[in-house]
Amino acid sequence: RGLDRIFRLLEELGFRKAKKGEFTYRAFMHGRLDLTQAEAVEELISAKSESVQAAALDRLEGSLKKKLQDIRRRLLMSASLEVQLDYAEDEILEDWVMPTAELNAIISELSRIRATYDASALWREGAKVVLAGETNAGKSSLFNLLTKEERAIVSPVRGTTRDYLEADTMIHGIPVRLYDTAGLRESDDEIEMEGIRRSERLIRDADLVLYLVAPGDSEEVSWDTPTITVRTKSDLSRGEGLSVSVKSGEGLDELLDEIKCRLTEGRGDFSSSVIIDSERQKDALDRLLSQLEFLVSHGDESYDIIALFFQSALSVLGEITGEVTSEELLDTLFSNFCLGK
Repeated sequence: RGLDRIFRLLEELGFRKAKKGEFTYRAFMHGRLDLTQAEAVEELISAKSESVQAAALDRLEGSLKKKLQDIRRRLLMSASLEVQLDYAEDEILEDWVMPTAELNAIISELSRIRATYDASALWREGAKVVLAGETNAGKSSLFNLLTKEERAIVSPVRGTTRDYLEADTMIHGIPVRLYDTAGLRESDDEIEMEGIRRSERLIRDADLVLYLVAPGDSEEVSWDTPTITVRTKSDLSRGEGLSVSVKSGEGLDELLDEIKCRLTEGRGDFSSSVIIDSERQKDALDRLLSQLEFLVSHGDESYDIIALFFQSALSVLGEITGEVTSEELLDTLFSNFCLGK
């Protein structure tokens, strides 16, 4: 109550509460940050993993800004555009040649940056990993081991888990929502069958399934979801392929490595020096790449058409950094910020 009275007194004196993102907005409007750096503030706050935090911090320090400034300079210089656009149409230099090699190099660099958005989505949003298998395959034991908590009841009695359990954990820096599910088997128990149906829905929606196979269990699966077959209880019987013993920890490191490998497969490079985490930036890069690819493939177009596409490409670059933007876009971006940021 005392704090509320202080706030009311300050408001009476002319003070007001800061709006969402107001301090970052002011820094942007006064040229202290460009738009990629401003977005990095919120991305840093909302990051779920150290990898995403590090990438956002790099953007806040200007890694993306500097790269785009360099590309802008190269576009201007390689096309001699700052000279060409000052001429009337009938005065354009006849010996100007499309800088195809340099444009291809720029396209390659921008494509690598664009690809990092798909890669960063995994570290940004996390993955859904489901433990599945027959009853008493060791799902709950592995669930407890991976989450480092005694969350699931472990018992030699088959069918102990009737419903799924879920917990957040990290696997090699990747945020993972881990699910322990009811054992897959035929049953006349209505409650157990409902648990199995829920397990099957989770399996269909998962990013990755760890199918646990104890000695004597079937290894056949009936779903299309990406799956790693894990032979459990390797301290009792070790089969071929990936085997894990929860008791001794044998094979756990290999399993974690394989999980990371499967989750990152086909997602692009996240080790680039410049990484994007913004859908707005990704969409703008897609448009920019389309325009540059058009230029490369239409070098025989008239100079005025080519000049227009160069101008359009430079305009898109300005959108990414905030040199060219609209008030509506800024309102939308900064409204997502925390209060006072």
